[in-house]
Amino acid sequence: MTLDSFIARWSKSAAAERANKDHFVLDLCEALDVPKPEPTTGDPEHDRYVFEHDAKILHDGGKITVGKIDLFKEGSLILEAKQGSNEKSKKRGTARRDTPAWYIEMRDAFGQALGYARTLHKPPPFILVADIGYCFDLYASFDGTTHYTSFPEPHTSRILIKDLAKHRDMLRAIFLEPHRLDPSLRAARVTREVAEHLAELAKWLEAKKHPSELVAKFLMRCLFTMFAEDVGLLPDHLFTNAIEKYWLPSPRSFVGGVQSLWKAMNDGGDFLVGKLLHFNGGLFREPVALPLDAEGLKRLLEAAKCNWADVEPAIFGTLIERALDPRERHALGAHYTPRVYVERLVRPTIEEPLRADWDVVQAEVRQLVAAGKEEAARKAVRTFHQKLCSLRVLDPACGSGNFLYVSLDLFKRLEGEVLGMLAGLGETQKLLHMETVRVTPAQFLGIEIKPWAKEIAELVLWIGYLQWHFKTYGKSLPVPEPVLQDYKNIECRDAVLAYDRVEMVLDEKGKPVMRWDGLSYKKSLVTGEDLPDDKAQVPVYRYENPRKAEWPQSDFVIGNPPFIGNKRMRQSLGDGYVETLRRIIKTVPETSDYVMYWWDYAAEILRQQKIIQFGLITTNSITQASNRKVIQAHMAADAGFHIKFAIPDHPWVDASSGADVRIAMTVAAYHKGDKKNGHGILFSVADEGPGKEADDAVVVALSSQSGRIHADLSTGPDVASALALEQNGGLCFMGVTLVGEGFRISAEQLEQLTLTPASAPTVIRPYLIGRDLAQKPEKRYVIDFFGFSEAEAKKNYPKLYQWLLDRTYHERQVNKRRTYREKWWIFGEPRERMRKALSGLPRYIVTGETAKHRFFQFLPAYVLPDHKLYAIAIDDAAILAILSSRIHVVWSLAAGGRLGIGNDPTWTNTTCFLQFPFPLATDSKRHRLRQLGEDLDSHRKRQQAAHPDLTITGMYNVLEKLRRGEALNTAEKVIHDHGLVSVLKKIHDDLDAAVFDAYGWPHDLTDEQIREKLVKLNVERAEEERSGLIRWLRPEFQNPSGQKAATQAALAGSEASEEDTAAAAAAKAWPKKLPEQIAAVRDLLLGQAVAWTAKQVAKRFKGTKLKELELVLESLTALGLLVAFQPNGELQWKAAAAAA
Repeated sequence: MTLDSFIARWSKSAAAERANKDHFVLDLCEALDVPKPEPTTGDPEHDRYVFEHDAKILHDGGKITVGKIDLFKEGSLILEAKQGSNEKSKKRGTARRDTPAWYIEMRDAFGQALGYARTLHKPPPFILVADIGYCFDLYASFDGTTHYTSFPEPHTSRILIKDLAKHRDMLRAIFLEPHRLDPSLRAARVTREVAEHLAELAKWLEAKKHPSELVAKFLMRCLFTMFAEDVGLLPDHLFTNAIEKYWLPSPRSFVGGVQSLWKAMNDGGDFLVGKLLHFNGGLFREPVALPLDAEGLKRLLEAAKCNWADVEPAIFGTLIERALDPRERHALGAHYTPRVYVERLVRPTIEEPLRADWDVVQAEVRQLVAAGKEEAARKAVRTFHQKLCSLRVLDPACGSGNFLYVSLDLFKRLEGEVLGMLAGLGETQKLLHMETVRVTPAQFLGIEIKPWAKEIAELVLWIGYLQWHFKTYGKSLPVPEPVLQDYKNIECRDAVLAYDRVEMVLDEKGKPVMRWDGLSYKKSLVTGEDLPDDKAQVPVYRYENPRKAEWPQSDFVIGNPPFIGNKRMRQSLGDGYVETLRRIIKTVPETSDYVMYWWDYAAEILRQQKIIQFGLITTNSITQASNRKVIQAHMAADAGFHIKFAIPDHPWVDASSGADVRIAMTVAAYHKGDKKNGHGILFSVADEGPGKEADDAVVVALSSQSGRIHADLSTGPDVASALALEQNGGLCFMGVTLVGEGFRISAEQLEQLTLTPASAPTVIRPYLIGRDLAQKPEKRYVIDFFGFSEAEAKKNYPKLYQWLLDRTYHERQVNKRRTYREKWWIFGEPRERMRKALSGLPRYIVTGETAKHRFFQFLPAYVLPDHKLYAIAIDDAAILAILSSRIHVVWSLAAGGRLGIGNDPTWTNTTCFLQFPFPLATDSKRHRLRQLGEDLDSHRKRQQAAHPDLTITGMYNVLEKLRRGEALNTAEKVIHDHGLVSVLKKIHDDLDAAVFDAYGWPHDLTDEQIREKLVKLNVERAEEERSGLIRWLRPEFQNPSGQKAATQAALAGSEASEEDTAAAAAAKAWPKKLPEQIAAVRDLLLGQAVAWTAKQVAKRFKGTKLKELELVLESLTALGLLVAFQPNGELQWKAAAAAA
């Protein structure tokens, strides 16, 4: 079948996707002369090019649900087919073509394919969305990730069937050699070629004794002029033709001629063929040219004949800097930092938060179009566009601008999608062209101390911006004049230290104090190695009125500050500078590397919420103690500050030397509230290998894990992601809060009331505080009138009533809480639900909120716990044994926090108990646990009774020394003997073994392995509970009717006023606005690795309507963020990234 016959045949079809899909693809393959799909075998290893390829969605427990990819070719493409209809068609099909509804359906098809791609171990480089017989939409990702973007550009990514002949070669390549279409490969070759031409010309000019700075400025003007003519900013290859026709035959005319050209470009004047565009921008303000003879003009002509339109700005700046700087020219042939490395930091820092907002807008638009509100949909898109055009990115060490350009590029690419959506929603091209709000270089700010690099950075942004203009509009929309706007967006100054002026330091004779310049070397006469050139001296300076530098206001900070280690700072920067810097900025230790001054300042303004996020490249020594102190200080000072992305060790290329180095990437963010927001993704290099071409930098394969990233850029299992379990609900409570010292009464005070502990009424209760548990317990009592009205308390216990009236009434009457004032004779927080749970129990388990050692013990039910204790309403010694085990201690250390001067671990109901998955022990194993629990509790109490000075803390201090194999001192030996601590250790060892057996786990697990297993078990239990299976700890109390339990929100916590409440697990209010609803559901599901039904999601929100919620879930699925499936006949949704 020829291409013409294919077009003729399929252009007539419409509205029959299922019937036509496979025939369409087979005919397309024949017309393109590419192999056809093979028969499906059912074996994924062999089904590499087939229809209906399995997209396997993995569930917890190993269960798999299978989706179907319309066409899959391993290493090449995913094709998702739809079929719309024309206005004359009787059948509607997917939708009427070129309507907003059809546009949304085509985006949905891409989202479906994207969701499938995310389930694949190796996603192919292309996604094709076909409207059978009408068009193909192309998306590509060449870096092995699922960051698919419109290919080749947003406005040229749709291929109409009628135009297929124009794109035949590209479509064949997608099937046969997709990576050949990677634009970065050609751009890198072109950029290296032009840089080499410039370097040769620069060396030739310097050999003519022209100053290097003058040479550089001259060649930068030449460079941009050559770019301008190749993209059509100058007519008819004006510059190249002038060299060939006018200046090469008469070299003496070159200086005057090119200066006239540049003046005309600066002013928008006439030159040879007529009036030129007005460039301005400062580049041609002083159009000084250097004289060139015939040889020099030939070299310039060779450079002019290169294709300057295709240079890659992401690497262009580095190569041009090397080419034009004599000190760095030796590195021109060395590796450069590839764009993919830069993108690896730009994406999590800038792109991901922007894409998250854009996803919400797309989902909102989808629902608005479905509801017929197309103008509201367009308004939502325009609003996002306006926000995009107002955001600013700062690189406070911008060098030659590669990070700023890549950031500009992603903004422009996203802007292309936004404008494409507006067009798809019916916005006319005229209105789109009239749109005055655009992403411009003005949004990309830089600070750079080297004037030279600053000018290159400006040039790189200009070139990148103009490339985008021509890619997007071609010549249909004239470039706004002046072409080169002087945005003043890049400042030439120090980014960390500000000062009024610099003065030379003089010695006692009035002569300047000199030092080595830190850059110049000479060869050793003996070894031939490079040595500092002692003749290359520079003065030592003093900095007047030094102060911390300020950065311009921005929304994101990103960059690659100088790689200068602590020990090299004086050598590279000078004694005066380093001493001044360290004196002014005290928050960075003197032992830290230079880059940490940037990290510290970025962290400071992030904590002040002046920016959204920051991402910085540092040396990989950031994980060493001297550098991580900076990170630790910010993390400790503000719980909202956290690292969301890190790669502790990654290959890099030094910009100036071209040397291969190792670096770290860190991205920090700020979130208020729940500490689960403080999660990050920690990447490690799994494999490194050579690039696609000989001069490419190393190709890196990464592996990842998520969790709280610590200051040393490490992480453990994601304990904080654990879910509250209903099986543990309603059993654990903070103790009572008195709110009034008058409630306390000592044994001596009881005697004043002619009472003794034995004869006191039941309203006199023994009372235990946190210190009593860990140290020597004291006899304490409280007056507990819970359950009594004021009249009843007064009538039945007048002496005790008067005691409180005299000592508590007045204190409570000035309390801000109305309930505390009105019920002044009752504890502020009497814990009614705790009392109900303890009712009928002879004893309960108790532990302290804050303790150096985590231990649990039984208390008699009549003893009231203080609010610094947690009461667990269970009298089963098997539970005490499990809580006392190493397994639970490891969990609680990870799940709890730290508090106090001693930084002691804290234990809370919400994270340490509600989320902890208890083992399902057999009767025999539970009996063994019960015996060991009783032994543990009775042993400690017996020894303390025999030795009143013996404390729990003392016993466990000695126990820890025994475990570490350390010798005991005299005092510790006494504690060991009184507490029989070796016996205590044996009980704990046996108890740990029994608990490991109860879980069915090996006894030699590391702490991290224990956390991993507990997190996994938590997820399994949560999934069981969603299905209705709840393994109650105390079923006769928690679920006496045997019916399905109430939701966690009704069970988990204690009173609403309790500080440590399980409210985090309770339902949140359903947002009123559609974008907020979409964001809330997205954040809930993307934060979990489990599947959800709509009803399960609805339980997490108060006031939601199931129909509204289902529409939101459908929209998120259409974007490829979720995948939908029906494993048991009921529709469920899961995060696409978690389904692989």
